Amino acid sequence: MNLAVIGFGNAGGKIVDKLLEFERDTGRSLWRFALAVNSAEIDLERLEYVPRDHQILIGQTDQRVKGRGAGADPEVGASVAERDSHEIERALDGVPIHDIDGFLLVAGLGGGTGSGGAPVFGETLDELYEEPVYGLGVLPSADEGGRAAFNAARSLPSFTEATENLLLFDNDTWRKHGETVERGYDRTNWEIARRVVTLLAAGEIDGSRVSEAAMDSSDVKRTLSTGGVSTVAYASEELESSTKEEKGLLSRFTDGDQSNGEHADTTMKVHGLVRKAVQSRMTCPADLSSAERSLIVVSGPPEEVSQKGIRRARRWLEEETGSVEVLAGDDPREYADTLSVAVLLSNVTSVPRIDRLQDQGVEAKQNIEQQSATREDEISDLITDDGNELDPI
Repeated sequence: MNLAVIGFGNAGGKIVDKLLEFERDTGRSLWRFALAVNSAEIDLERLEYVPRDHQILIGQTDQRVKGRGAGADPEVGASVAERDSHEIERALDGVPIHDIDGFLLVAGLGGGTGSGGAPVFGETLDELYEEPVYGLGVLPSADEGGRAAFNAARSLPSFTEATENLLLFDNDTWRKHGETVERGYDRTNWEIARRVVTLLAAGEIDGSRVSEAAMDSSDVKRTLSTGGVSTVAYASEELESSTKEEKGLLSRFTDGDQSNGEHADTTMKVHGLVRKAVQSRMTCPADLSSAERSLIVVSGPPEEVSQKGIRRARRWLEEETGSVEVLAGDDPREYADTLSVAVLLSNVTSVPRIDRLQDQGVEAKQNIEQQSATREDEISDLITDDGNELDPI
């Protein structure tokens, strides 16, 4: 797919930055336009790959913001996104509409600017353009506190409604014990980039070999057209240089066609990687059988990509999901050092993490209301003498 990607808020901007870095490092061709939108100037300063003239600071005239952020308040984030939407729209004049398949709107859902502003701007994009608007939302980890859970639980239905399909990434699933916050976010953003780029860049013409079974953007768009929320599974395996050289030499004589003598090990390797991907950590854990549609992308050196293995993996996933709506194809990468698999599970409806998040959000809401109800009395008790004998000046 060819996409215009927009990061909203601190997490959204950092993820877009990482997407651009990963695309550059792997020689992919996916992003036709990139934009970062934030209400905090200091967060924009940290970006390395989003061009400076594609960084938009919103809320500068809002007395609550003034370039210092939305203060983890999604109401403020939504307000400034709506008020300054014309500035963002002007920046989108540079989008090559004739050359994109859609938009990808990225945001963390636990803060203020992203959780409040991304759903608002998603609706704006939908009104302005005919191209689909996809979302990538990051759920906060439990240690980010009740306020973050409350924000995410409120933002999730709005963001889902404002996009064609919302890919979810759960920080709670990807936390590592003892890891610093900064290191943790940098690592998880790289994991997001690896999965999203591997999945969405499949089938694009970027100098890599194109096979007869290559995945293309229409396959990805069809799988994402279900609406709802989705998750991505991923697995990879390092390739030994001697194995690559041997099979690469063989492919020159066979013109890359292994149909008459395809190695059993490549068949099992591809099939095994697909099973490993969906049985290990998804971007947001979900029940396989609840997916409406699925898509498998196998990426790596052509001689390592077994078509028989892909067919076998597709049949296995059909059985696991109970759906015949499973597409599968390859994305040949002649000089790749790894064989990787990305599996998109679209419109999953059994997601335990969302249930827990909603419970956390309700509990946080009740705590906030209870604290608000008693706060005025507590303040009064603090500043007034016990006998109420002193008159204020």
